[in-house]
Amino acid sequence: MARLTMWRGSSCILSLLVVMCVGASAARPAPAESLAAANGTCRSRVEPFGYGCEEHTVTTQDGYILSLQRIASGRGGESATGGGGKVPVLLQHGLMMDGMTWLMNSPNESLGYILADNGYDVWIANTRGTVYSLGHTSLSSSDPAYWNWSWDELASNDLSAMLQYAYDQSGQQKVHYVGHSLGTLIALAALSDQQQHVSMLRSAGLLSPIAFLNKVSSPLALAAADVFLAEALYWLGIDEFDPTGTAVHGLLTDICKLPGVNCYDLMSSFTGDNCCLDNSSVQTFLAHEPQASSTKNMVHLAQMIRRGIIAKYDYGDASDNIKYYGQATPPVYNVSAIPDDFPLFLSSGGRDSLSDVQDVRRLEQALKSHDSDTLTVQYLADYAHADFVLAGNAKERVYGPLMAFFRLQDK
Repeated sequence: MARLTMWRGSSCILSLLVVMCVGASAARPAPAESLAAANGTCRSRVEPFGYGCEEHTVTTQDGYILSLQRIASGRGGESATGGGGKVPVLLQHGLMMDGMTWLMNSPNESLGYILADNGYDVWIANTRGTVYSLGHTSLSSSDPAYWNWSWDELASNDLSAMLQYAYDQSGQQKVHYVGHSLGTLIALAALSDQQQHVSMLRSAGLLSPIAFLNKVSSPLALAAADVFLAEALYWLGIDEFDPTGTAVHGLLTDICKLPGVNCYDLMSSFTGDNCCLDNSSVQTFLAHEPQASSTKNMVHLAQMIRRGIIAKYDYGDASDNIKYYGQATPPVYNVSAIPDDFPLFLSSGGRDSLSDVQDVRRLEQALKSHDSDTLTVQYLADYAHADFVLAGNAKERVYGPLMAFFRLQDK
């Protein structure tokens, strides 16, 4: 009964939290109704701008069928199909996003297009649960078991499968990796826990890095963690966290109509005060996002906020943890175990309320033994969480320095 009372008291927090994650998702159609869902990312978003684009799938070791898009050539450029000598780059989106993250703005402003125009073989990842990665060899996405995963599996299974595939398809050339938000966390976890990834990677660019989360300054993210919101949903049997579901969508519509409620401003208050978004990029965002995640994944992130460590999912009971891990507490990811000579590019913002300045500094401290010529740290005082993928000036401020970093590793 106490848990049910907690759930009732937390329902409004859930609603507001989802609004801020998506920036007024109630004002836009669900992804399944969008043009992209009807035609695919290549046809709807890449080919119209004159780029060569291929749709690929890869199956993880636990049966999830994931989609990848390959931008095989820049505008009018030579195709990378069959290797082509081009250096591959794998782009990994964050929480409640998909591969469209990298294509939201114009070709002159979006990282996916910019990399292709600069001669890279671009691979765009879509993790399990997103609109194009709902397949499974034996499960339907309507089965509760389909959603039995957290970011542990994104690091150990999804990233492994997509990286191996891009590596093989590119003629076994080492791959640059770029992650945003949760995409940085799964890279850090994979690199610290599975050293075989290093042999296939040239470098990793981490934009708005998420590692330690106990200094998150977003009041709603903190409130949700403090009241065990995700755990309440999990206890109620809500395995899929779908912000565009009928019930939540209707509730958000009502909330956005309340006097004084500006859902766009709520997005900013959740992610931080983004400096450089324009209406066009926000509208493109609203036409395609947010994507579903698992409730278990949300529980895992809440555990990180409350505990201040990077560890595997805690099953909440010593006997269950022993069953899965052979020990009473979940194993900790040790980012200091990432090889000191592995090239890393970290770019963070001073207004980011999810990748907080103090948490990023703690990550940098954990990497302090890294070779000085292989660790590049960029700090943008006026940037917040969404600026790194949606800002109109990100090409000059983030992507240019990132590609300069890549060129050093390409020599």
